[in-house]
Amino acid sequence: MDGEPRVPEQRSAGGSSAEPAVAPLRFGVLGPVRAWRGEEPLPTGSPQQRALLAALLLREGRTATAAELIDALWGEEPPSQALAAVRTYASRLRKALDAGVLVSESGGYAVRGLAQGALDLAVAQDLAAAAEKAKNAGDLCHARDVLRRTLALWNGGALAGVPGPYAEAQRVRLEEWRLQLLETCLDMDLEQGCHAEAVSELTALTAAHPLRERLRELLMLALYRSGRQAEALAVYADTRRLLSEELGVDPGPGLRELQQRVLRADPGLAEPSAQAAEPASVPVRPAQLPATVPDFTGRASFVRELSDVLASASGAESRVMAVSALAGIGGVGKTTLAVHVAHAARGTFPDGQLYVDLGGAGARAAEPETVLGSFLRALGTADSAVPDTLEERAALYRSVLDGRRVLVVLDNARDAAQVRPLLPGTAGCAALVTSRVRMLDLAGAHLVDLDVMSPEEALALFTKIVGEERVASERQPALDVVAACGFLPLAIRIAASRLAARRTWTVSVLAAKLADERRRLDELQAGDLAVEATFELGYGQLEPAQARAFRLLGLADGPDISLAAAAAVLDLPVEETEDLLESLVDTSLLESAAPGRYRFHDLVRLYARACAERDESSASEREAALSRVLDFYLATAARVYAIERPGDRLVEHLEPTEHEGMRFSEGTAALDWLYTEGECLLASVRQSVGTERLRRGVDLLWAAKDLAESGANARQYESTAVAVSEAAQTVGDLRTEGRARTTLTNALLVSGRIQQAGDEARLAMDRAAVAQDVAAGSWAANDRGLISLHQHQYADGKVFFDQAIRGFSTAGNRAGEATTLFNLSRAHLAMGNIAKAVDIAQHGIGLLAELGRTMRLANGHYALGMALTKADRPAEALVQFDEALTIFADHRQRLWEGTTHFRIAEAHAAAHRPAQAAQHAEQALATGCIGGDRMRGNVLTLLGRALSELGQVDRARACWREALKLYEETSVAEADDVRALLAPADAA
Repeated sequence: MDGEPRVPEQRSAGGSSAEPAVAPLRFGVLGPVRAWRGEEPLPTGSPQQRALLAALLLREGRTATAAELIDALWGEEPPSQALAAVRTYASRLRKALDAGVLVSESGGYAVRGLAQGALDLAVAQDLAAAAEKAKNAGDLCHARDVLRRTLALWNGGALAGVPGPYAEAQRVRLEEWRLQLLETCLDMDLEQGCHAEAVSELTALTAAHPLRERLRELLMLALYRSGRQAEALAVYADTRRLLSEELGVDPGPGLRELQQRVLRADPGLAEPSAQAAEPASVPVRPAQLPATVPDFTGRASFVRELSDVLASASGAESRVMAVSALAGIGGVGKTTLAVHVAHAARGTFPDGQLYVDLGGAGARAAEPETVLGSFLRALGTADSAVPDTLEERAALYRSVLDGRRVLVVLDNARDAAQVRPLLPGTAGCAALVTSRVRMLDLAGAHLVDLDVMSPEEALALFTKIVGEERVASERQPALDVVAACGFLPLAIRIAASRLAARRTWTVSVLAAKLADERRRLDELQAGDLAVEATFELGYGQLEPAQARAFRLLGLADGPDISLAAAAAVLDLPVEETEDLLESLVDTSLLESAAPGRYRFHDLVRLYARACAERDESSASEREAALSRVLDFYLATAARVYAIERPGDRLVEHLEPTEHEGMRFSEGTAALDWLYTEGECLLASVRQSVGTERLRRGVDLLWAAKDLAESGANARQYESTAVAVSEAAQTVGDLRTEGRARTTLTNALLVSGRIQQAGDEARLAMDRAAVAQDVAAGSWAANDRGLISLHQHQYADGKVFFDQAIRGFSTAGNRAGEATTLFNLSRAHLAMGNIAKAVDIAQHGIGLLAELGRTMRLANGHYALGMALTKADRPAEALVQFDEALTIFADHRQRLWEGTTHFRIAEAHAAAHRPAQAAQHAEQALATGCIGGDRMRGNVLTLLGRALSELGQVDRARACWREALKLYEETSVAEADDVRALLAPADAA
């Protein structure tokens, strides 16, 4: 019902319980004046009759005299029959409403007996009061939510279409109140770090209310916190010029002070003036520390040293954050010490503790931007508010932590470069870093070199795990054991745990076993590789099936492995696999990363692989294990592809697999699997390089193209595509090389590197032609057409699209044919064939519509929307774009969502609605677009045009300057157009 407030249905006064329920009356004044009985609209009569009803409703039950009502409806010049008219309106309203609602009293009228919540304005007042109460209590999340609900009650302008001086005065009052509520809500958005989202809304609001300085202040602050200082200053310049021209005044003190603070980059601007209370449903106070070991032993001097450093972070004299970096060989106990100290210091950091294993010792260390995304979400940042780039994420991360006292534990770091973006950067916070290298280049860090335990500490640790009684009678054998372990904590813990789990063993038995492995134990004193002998103790106690599982699981790359993928590696049923993996978890040789997911410590993985090379009867079994897991990933990814793109026959052209993969009942589960397994899929593809599995690896990359197109794993996807392309070229497999270069072309197009994409597409098309690979050739032709569009070679693009369509049609690939038709529509559009572009897009939509609501149907609505925009049919275009936006969102195509917002902005600009154009352009910037920096330049150019039309010339020029910089870096022709936009102002 258009967002009007709802109230519970009530029985009429005096009715018995046996009588049917009478729906209550409801009224709306925050928009057109309307009335309902339940869900049924009631007639409210002529504009003057609605004016009478509004005047009575706004008096909240108080009586209005006839003279007051006449003045409200007509002012100083009422008609001669005004009194009779008022009585007629009242009589008609009384008949339309329930008995006893409109009453006559003392020659006047009143509305009485309404249920609570019957008037939308009363509901809004109650909600606003609740929001104010929550705000005063510090619960900004709840206050924002309530205020948004309050603002949602408006359905256009209050008292819309109601005549009379009273209605006009009330309209002004209610609109001012609405704007005040909106400003309060946006202010709280900024207090909670939601500046990126606020920019879009504030851009539209300042266009609608150009003289409202508070909105300009909020926009300046939001832009500044988004890293757009030049635009923030441009907002001030635009405001100053507008106020001078319209009112002959200068900006108020608030705007002037803010401009000065922006000019000097005042650090206080990045700090919310009040801390936001955490909502119960959002984990804004993370507690991510792993459990500390109950038998932590020794290291007393290090514990005191590190604890003192952490304590200094919250001291009165603290000026910078505290950073301690622990370095030492693998297995020396860096993580155990860091986690123990972190738990002891939790009271010093009441706002939470963050933890991450950076995987620095492995071949695939964690990317800082990935870690920052995880940290931001743990701190309460919505997925939609997490920026794309490393720099933006790091800036937002520091802003979110500013003013909080949070401890960050960065475990197993590769180097200082990996760590720097993850440091909080403000006093009150602290970071504990562990690594195998000394971080001499980590400025300001307190460096700690962690060595092996002393003999006394090593024996104490051994005793705590095994038990005092067993060790006391065999002290010398116990000393022999810890010495054989090289006093390395991890080795001691594994050896002692094995002994503790075997009550029939004595310490001497264990010592003798270690002595039997003298050569390996001697290696314990040789740096990182020394840990291998310690792992050998655990491995030697495994049952044959456990040992095989341990060896083979270590072969598969990736940050972790799912239970289903592990079953494929082992060629066992899932239930049996789970039993084996859980038994390995019990031995501490495997970790349970999450329910149904497992991972190795990086050194344990290396050891497991060494065991596989040593103990497997032949290389064929190792190869078979990797082949099975690749088959599993390829078969499952192909199934996801088919679900997302029904009718697309690419899956029929992929390499056959022996493993059937997973099945899904619906698309959401399929997408969940794809994005959860993204890193593991790409790791499996990389492992196929240099093997006979390369063809399947490339096909897996192709089937998982959503990992690039959605932006979820774009960088890793591209680097993997480069690796397989080079490998295919090396072995001279033209079919595989063509497909590999097709995947690389797709990744380059997503990032906007058109020239490189063109080079790859030409090679892909050539290789596919020689190999007679129709599937790759058709997609390569489509890609070359797209590249031609970007390069303004529209006739060439049409030729390539026609070629692709013929290939898809021959192969019976209707989905591929439709996708290319959408691109062909864009080619005709660029050549000025607007009507043909509309027809072609509609034809493509018709083809796909028969296959279901596929992801590629969104591309059809997108293409049709573009054509309708050029056809000067913006209203129809917006319908198409809205449909595309919904489908892209359902399929988690974030970059396409952003690109669609850009096209929506174009449609609004074509309809001369600059405010809406600017708002959607801002949403495109916040979300990200297909095409990388090049498309960002397009968005900024359009945003500048819209802002210029709104009179915000300085901010427009700031957008154009940023766009020009992006265009110059990507060497595109659009740079000349932007220079032309900037030239008149520069000349002046």
